[in-house]
Amino acid sequence: MPRIVTGSGRVTVLPLLHTWPDRYGVLTYTTSGAFGDTAIVAYVPIPDIPDMPLMDIAARHQPTRQYGSAGGAGFAEACWLMCVGWSGRLIRKPGAVELADAAWSLEADAHIQLFKTMYGHDQLHIGRITLTNPELMAQARAVLPVPARSLV
Repeated sequence: MPRIVTGSGRVTVLPLLHTWPDRYGVLTYTTSGAFGDTAIVAYVPIPDIPDMPLMDIAARHQPTRQYGSAGGAGFAEACWLMCVGWSGRLIRKPGAVELADAAWSLEADAHIQLFKTMYGHDQLHIGRITLTNPELMAQARAVLPVPARSLV
C-alpha cells in the first residue's frame, strides 16, 4: 500500500520527454519539511498516458556517471530526479507552469534518504501527485505537449 504524503506550497509543473522520440509526461517538483529539506518529484497522472516510472527513467540517464555510486542504491537516480525538478524551477522550460500556492497529495512510490545534502535536500519522495484544486490539476495536465496528446 503506497504511503500518502500531503502538503502545500510552490509547485513547478513541467513537460518531460522521457523516452525518445515521443514519450512525454508531466513532472512536478515541490518541497516539504523544515526549510524544504524534502524534495517531492512526482508525475501527474493523465488518462490514457502510461504512468512514468521515475527511477527507471532516471537510471536510463546513467546518473552514476555524474553522482557516483557511493551513496548506495537509488542515490544517483534520486539526485538526477531532484536536478531535473530543481533546474526546471530555476530555468523555466517552454510550457512549464509555476503554481505559487497549491495543495497536493502524493501517492509515494519511494522515499530515498540521502547520505549528503543535494540541491538543498536531504531526502526525496517520488510518486504520483494530485493537486487538490481541480482547476490547478487541469492546468497541470494541460502542460503535456500537443504531440504527445496525438499519440493517444
